[in-house]
Amino acid sequence: MTVDDTGGLIAARHQKLKDLRDAGIDPYGRKFRTTHNTAELCDGVDVLEGEISVAGRIMAIRSHGKITFMDIVDRSGSIQLYFKLNEVGDERYKILNLLDLGDILGVRGEVFRTRTEEPTVRVETFEILSKSLRPLPEKWHGLTDVDLRYRHRYLDLTVNPESRDIFVTRSRILSEMRRFLDDRGYLEVETPMMTTVAGGAMARPFMTHHNALDLTLYLRIATELHLKRLLTGGLERVYEIGRVFRNEGMSPRHNPEYTLLELYQAYGDYEDMMDLTESMVCHVADEVLGTREVVYDGQIIDLSPPWRRLSLVEALEDEGVDVRKWKGREDALADARRLGVQVDPNSTPGKVMDELVDECISSRLVQPTFLVDHPVDISPLAKRKPDDPDFTCRFEPIIAKMEMGNAFSELNDPREQRERFEEQLRQRSRGDDEAHVMDEDFLLSLEYGMPPAGGLGIGVDRLVMLLTGAKSIRDVILFPLMRPRDGGDEAPDLG
Repeated sequence: MTVDDTGGLIAARHQKLKDLRDAGIDPYGRKFRTTHNTAELCDGVDVLEGEISVAGRIMAIRSHGKITFMDIVDRSGSIQLYFKLNEVGDERYKILNLLDLGDILGVRGEVFRTRTEEPTVRVETFEILSKSLRPLPEKWHGLTDVDLRYRHRYLDLTVNPESRDIFVTRSRILSEMRRFLDDRGYLEVETPMMTTVAGGAMARPFMTHHNALDLTLYLRIATELHLKRLLTGGLERVYEIGRVFRNEGMSPRHNPEYTLLELYQAYGDYEDMMDLTESMVCHVADEVLGTREVVYDGQIIDLSPPWRRLSLVEALEDEGVDVRKWKGREDALADARRLGVQVDPNSTPGKVMDELVDECISSRLVQPTFLVDHPVDISPLAKRKPDDPDFTCRFEPIIAKMEMGNAFSELNDPREQRERFEEQLRQRSRGDDEAHVMDEDFLLSLEYGMPPAGGLGIGVDRLVMLLTGAKSIRDVILFPLMRPRDGGDEAPDLG
């Protein structure tokens, strides 16, 4: 069915809408008080007594003369309804002929089991709460365009219980992350989404304009620099779960708008952040899934600590690359060519190293692994390793070949931080538009004294992908960014 209503399906529903109104029935009802959801009725069918009320969307209708069965669904599940002519009355029973799949109904009655043991509501009275003017797809897999699940998420959630389950699980994951951090003394805070400086990560920002102040602003690419200001202010453990925005490409693992958890712990370091990452992911898996073993892309992944810790230098040595022998960019580019990895010829050695790890190492890591000790030139906010100053106290957790996050021992020396920012500006002048920008206000805050700290960022969407088995980040974001279709998005083609 398309917007031109081939076959007259929409016209028939509009006629039923008119017939309901002519009969004095409001097809878009008001408040309806429910006593139970469908799952509670199914679970309590043998013990519940007296009148109950439940509401949901009609997903099946089966009429047999003086008896009609319907199935309704709500967020918790589904239950069968039983209408009998001599129980609901002749006039009300006729109204059932004006109902369609997709209509939202509220009913009152008693719950019982049929002869086939099916939990069922024996309906005494019912109210039409919303008339659906467009038919639902009979089978989701019958849709002619696979991206309609993302463009018309409300349809996906209506007819696809698996999709609904993913987003219920996502909500539980977020709740458990908060519970884990709250129980450890972390304070949840909120920081600006629009900033005059897009810092805290190496990424291209989205720009906007504030008319009243005539001010160019950027959508945040991270929450890091504001959260670390709070460490200076004495809030020693803070976190934020919120949207960040990066003006980059899209893929099954990338969406320009995504959810990020960032947290900072004064007087800690990246070793503490590794322990916390292991503990938090296991806590979430225990509470949400009831197990630390998850299956992703056909492989069993054990989230139990301790996770493997692998330095980038050691990882590349296994590929025949000795970064200690690099004397500059040309040596790095030569190894990239030998391994068949394409990199920007203007890349710094550290960036080449990062590209080699992404292509040759991360893409093969299935079991939880911390990739530790990243080069200074791609880690402008991380402390140097005391015994190896070309590298930093930084790690990325990799699970199921996906980078799940990023963490540092935070740089708190204002003079060195300025030097790092200045080097990033030089990289920008050479064409790297993802290099970090200068943030004078953040440097000022460091001059007042920020305690040593460990910081961690976790990509919430990818963690949800892992714990639900979703293959695309769009499967776990309710409304992912989509390119407009030719002719607009007026109505889905249901095939």
